[in-house]
Amino acid sequence: MLKKGSKLNSILTGSCPKCQSESMYEDTNPLNLTKVLKMNDHCSHCGFKYLIEPSFFYGAMYVSYALNVAVGVAAFIVSFVFFGSTIEQSFLSIIITLIVLFPFVLRLSRNLYINMFVSYDPKAGKH
Repeated sequence: MLKKGSKLNSILTGSCPKCQSESMYEDTNPLNLTKVLKMNDHCSHCGFKYLIEPSFFYGAMYVSYALNVAVGVAAFIVSFVFFGSTIEQSFLSIIITLIVLFPFVLRLSRNLYINMFVSYDPKAGKH
């Protein structure tokens, strides 16, 4: 499922979309909130430059919005339908869920966005 070469591998691990040999981020732990979006300039394995063009990752905001809507709807359904919470409790569960998952959604949206434009190249980084 997460074999090297699949988009899913790069998206879920945050690895270089070109060679999938190393993380795009300076700190692989998304819970380190001071470095959650700090990225390396390029892949040290294949040399791929992550910031494809100036302001490239602004497009990831749209992906982040969609992910947050999906997470919010899922939190509401779980809380309201499955646990029988009140509307107020359900909206509180949405807020708490979005706050807790904030760093993961940020990274996942960037990973998804860059993988929309860059494909895996098995020859990348080989000399």
